[in-house]
Amino acid sequence: MSAEPVGEWQWPPTDRYTADDLDRIPGLPAHTELIDGLLAVVSPQKHFHMKCLRVLENALDRSAPWDRFRVSREMSIVLGPRQRPEPDLIVVHAEAEVDSQATWYPAEAVVLAVEVVSPESEIRDRDRKPQLYAEAGIPHFWRVEDAGDKAVLYAYELDPTTRRYFPVGIFHDRVALTVPFDVEIDLTEVHRR
Repeated sequence: MSAEPVGEWQWPPTDRYTADDLDRIPGLPAHTELIDGLLAVVSPQKHFHMKCLRVLENALDRSAPWDRFRVSREMSIVLGPRQRPEPDLIVVHAEAEVDSQATWYPAEAVVLAVEVVSPESEIRDRDRKPQLYAEAGIPHFWRVEDAGDKAVLYAYELDPTTRRYFPVGIFHDRVALTVPFDVEIDLTEVHRR
């Protein structure tokens, strides 16, 4: 039995990786994020995660005014030289649409970042990534948790002066928000499907 070859990406440079490196490192696993100059390899997602993303993406896509916003998934955001996380979903300004070969959006294009918390990424999804999104000026952040028999959505809005998020609501069955646009989401669909 022979061991798999180790990718060069598994040995970070002494000065850490940059956001530009993610597009140049050969053999890098899909959906790898860059947090504080270090690579974070995303684990395979659970069924809850997939169902939740489908419900949220469909609701956001239906609600977002097409002339102003676009909903995207599996795209990273360049927040700084050593920060390039990949939220589960993002809403971007329509005029920020990038060419078909792009792999990221600039932070100023993003109006909402959504993270569905997974057990292996709890600290990143609950603490570090929201902190980075707020510092980069992303106006809205949603965190979704699996509460066993239901999905719970925590909605936050940015205080632009302090560059910190403040809660605007905790939603257990139905989401009804007016920012960044009017949106209603039936969270019970996550466990019905």
